[in-house]
Amino acid sequence: MDSQKCLTIEEVASRTNSSIKFVRREVISGNLKSFKSHNRYYINEDDFNSWKEIERKTSFDFDKIPSPKEDEVNWVDISKEMNEIDAWKNPSNLTDFNFIDLFAGAGGLSCGLTMAGFKPVGSVEILEPAVKTYRRNFSENHHFGEVVETRDIREETVKADLVEKVKDIHVHLIAGGFPCQGFSMAGNRIVNDERNSLYREMLNIVSRIKPDFVLMENVEGLRSMLGGEVEKKIISDYKEIGYEINVTVLNAADYGVPQTRRRVIFIGNRIGKKNYHPSPIYSPEKYKTVKDGIEKYLNLNEDKSFNHEFTRHTKEMTERLGKLEQGKSLYANYSDAWKRVFWDKPSPTVKENHGGVNVHPLLPRVMTARELASLQSFPEDFIFEGTKKWQLVQIGNAVPPLLGKAVGLAIRKNLEGELDNE
Repeated sequence: MDSQKCLTIEEVASRTNSSIKFVRREVISGNLKSFKSHNRYYINEDDFNSWKEIERKTSFDFDKIPSPKEDEVNWVDISKEMNEIDAWKNPSNLTDFNFIDLFAGAGGLSCGLTMAGFKPVGSVEILEPAVKTYRRNFSENHHFGEVVETRDIREETVKADLVEKVKDIHVHLIAGGFPCQGFSMAGNRIVNDERNSLYREMLNIVSRIKPDFVLMENVEGLRSMLGGEVEKKIISDYKEIGYEINVTVLNAADYGVPQTRRRVIFIGNRIGKKNYHPSPIYSPEKYKTVKDGIEKYLNLNEDKSFNHEFTRHTKEMTERLGKLEQGKSLYANYSDAWKRVFWDKPSPTVKENHGGVNVHPLLPRVMTARELASLQSFPEDFIFEGTKKWQLVQIGNAVPPLLGKAVGLAIRKNLEGELDNE
């Protein structure tokens, strides 16, 4: 096929008023048919038109969605507990509260919930390098009893095994961040789509295990998908199985993460309590900065065992990076990639970008996996498995542990009966 008569990813993005990243995701996922020529993707005009019609009805570019209306939120102060409790470092802080993490990834949310004193009793994750990371940190290093395996939540045997495993355990919390790209509508109702099956799998597991609380984390853009109907459906679906849900957006920087990362957090319970979200601890002028996160590694030699592996830049690239100003991107077309971050401000969102998002603010190179993990607030003893590429994918996809800890502490205080539930 003649690539001259086809569209590039950049042209598709321009025609649809979408971000390049969004279109690239659609190409890689197979939703937008394409072919590759001279190491570039091209899209046939007919395939573009077919995709555009489907996407107009079913999908949204999360980078271009307006903010929702103000939420009804119950806030709880967890600042004291954030300073005093860390069961990751001190196992004596663990409680008898148990949790299951679905779509666990490398374990960012699990790490945060463990910090808050919850004990992991089950997890599900399909990406093999992430499973190896989870196993190393939770089973091998911290000696939690669960057997961590690569598992596909869509398989009935996986769900049945999980339900069987915890049948004699009081599960206080099920947590998970399900993918959300597949919600679509017909008339005035949301219809089933193979791509949102993972949301339904989580709903199914919650309905079978019946934990006291459920915690769902997702991208902020989910809130305005289909004009807010997706959020309404999630709340309605959980109400049908006995859970009252409250939802709002939290910024990880408000809880000590040296990074601006906004996520929508659904909290629900079936035991007649109010749902509480953690009150912000830090104001913007007190936010932790990139310096706070990575200064300790400034003069550290390369150490692959510690995930501190340098990218081998060419001499020309090293010179270009050395001249790059803080806050500027190396490429005009990629404003959120190859960007030199500010030393004295929180990092922008750490993304799954194979290391190309954050250029070190002081050194002529991109950041290492260890530095990015620190910007995500992972503990120093949390080691990522796999090649550097897969380490970066795991880190970019993770929930910042300190954000997970803050939410976990709010739920813990509720379970302990410390909060007003009148």
